[in-house]
Amino acid sequence: MAVEGPLYRASLVLAPPLYRAVSRLLLATCHEEKPGHEHYQKLLATGEPFIVCFWHYSLVSVIAQAERGNWVAMVSASADAEYVSRILNHMGLATVRGSRGKGGVAALKEMMGYIKEQGCKAAIVGDGSQGPPLKLQAGVILLASKAGIPILPVAGGADRYWVFRSWDRTILPKPFARMATCFGEPITVPAEIKSRELEEYRLQVEEKMLALYAQAWGLFGASGHGDTKKEKG
Repeated sequence: MAVEGPLYRASLVLAPPLYRAVSRLLLATCHEEKPGHEHYQKLLATGEPFIVCFWHYSLVSVIAQAERGNWVAMVSASADAEYVSRILNHMGLATVRGSRGKGGVAALKEMMGYIKEQGCKAAIVGDGSQGPPLKLQAGVILLASKAGIPILPVAGGADRYWVFRSWDRTILPKPFARMATCFGEPITVPAEIKSRELEEYRLQVEEKMLALYAQAWGLFGASGHGDTKKEKG
């Protein structure tokens, strides 16, 4: 956990512009394919809110590609995640703080407010801030049901990347890497979903996200970001 102090506070100010500049420069050298991108474009064209759901391992590259606009993202309530929140705010996105173990219900209610009152589109990490990795948590299903908006599943891969020593093995594409961001068809969840239906839809969305995960990494001859042969790039 980060310890508050002058250095920590200064780093919170400096990190967002520095991160954005470095990440934009890095990704400018990469070539990205976007299979299924038409699903994202169609949702944008409606002007209505929707939820983009992605796995935590791709958080760094997703943040780097985040676009300005009417968006709200859920970020962990931990002190370290304050950097992520500040970076997203610097890029023009609103953030709410919460996770499964700390303030998750309140964060979902706050996101509902952004969606209903301001028409924001939402971004949620499917496996949360603590995992298990590639295991969809129920929060995104509840939000889609309560807000009455579709879920757009997304997964990414790359042919060359660094791997962080984290619970989810977060990746960062290397310079001049080939990248792929795969978009699935939007998934609609019934309003006022019941407990049994909640698990059914959780499994349905998880299955589609895992299929996109396999598609994204399969483009580079890998089974996933745990493929050590591909990690060495």
